[in-house]
Amino acid sequence: MAEKYDYYEILGVQKNASEDEIKSAYRKMAKKYHPDLYSTKPESERKAAEEQFKKINHAYDVLSDSQKRAAYDQYGDENGPMGGGFGGDAGAQGFGDFDSFFGDFFNAFTGGGRRSQRPNGRLDGDDITATITIDFMEAVKGVQKDIQITRQETCADCHGTGAKNGTAYKTCGRCGGMGRVTMRQNTIFGQQVVQSVCPDCRGNGRIITDTCRTCGGKGSVKHSRVIHANIPAGIDNGQMLSFANEGNCGKNGGAKGNFILIVNVRPHPLFKRKGYDIYFDIPISYTTATLGGEIDVPTLDGVQKYKIAEGTQSGTMCRMSGKGVKKIKSEQRGDIYFTVQVQTPSGLSRQQKEMLAEFEKTLTPNQSPKQKKFSEFIKK
Repeated sequence: MAEKYDYYEILGVQKNASEDEIKSAYRKMAKKYHPDLYSTKPESERKAAEEQFKKINHAYDVLSDSQKRAAYDQYGDENGPMGGGFGGDAGAQGFGDFDSFFGDFFNAFTGGGRRSQRPNGRLDGDDITATITIDFMEAVKGVQKDIQITRQETCADCHGTGAKNGTAYKTCGRCGGMGRVTMRQNTIFGQQVVQSVCPDCRGNGRIITDTCRTCGGKGSVKHSRVIHANIPAGIDNGQMLSFANEGNCGKNGGAKGNFILIVNVRPHPLFKRKGYDIYFDIPISYTTATLGGEIDVPTLDGVQKYKIAEGTQSGTMCRMSGKGVKKIKSEQRGDIYFTVQVQTPSGLSRQQKEMLAEFEKTLTPNQSPKQKKFSEFIKK
């Protein structure tokens, strides 16, 4: 049986969600699973995201169309009571290809599909996605970047109509400006009412008598635009920024899409970021580890002093509170964690070796507790 999906669940909305709520949820989910975000991910993860992205787009296609949504709410399928469902092999079920078969049958007579969306209705513009790579410290401190994009903008000469001066058109006589025509067909299942795209106006509801020369009748033209993107301090690798109404223009009064910026951050030669915390290693001398003392610690705000306790062991992790990355939309900061690596001196002179050997003789087992414990273990 064909696999079914809950379109409302896929978009994360209630069944009584408004058109605006469905659109907002769709954009949120589409951004989350956009293929560009998974281009460097493992193949299994990338394919799973692609499949989910397809489901999200199909769910929106159904729920954003009033007729499909009504059929889905009533029958559990946007194609009516005999629909095959999305994502499965409907052909093996006998009637699974009913809609496709009769859709093709009626297309031969009407010139359009019975499941087409409102062709002359409001259509929002598509989002534009771009990727930018910034340095580690730019991500930590925040930076402004100018990004040039090319987008579709409403033609100023025809105001998006495609007609010269925005007035050189007339209402379609066949569909009366509706963009669709309706006809009845007798089939083995009874009389069917079929609604399809008007072949005269191609769904626009109007026929252009004199085409706009600027856009060639398309209603929109390509323009380059520079986006002044303020990248906030604290942004992490792979995060996205959305700039409202900076995408492609809509049609028939539809809203502009958004500009989505995916931020990649170059690795730092020393710092490793985890959330808002910073991790790295610091080598210290044998003497400093033994006697204690101050060391220079690199931070996001420059080099700062840190006091190493007497008898510090190699591998000890130290913390500098509030010295990490600033949290987005907050004045709080993460922490810095550095691990000390005690360096064993090499290339000693004969005198240094003799002095070290004499020093070793003065030590007691209790001054090296781990070594003492290990020696007791192997003696058992």
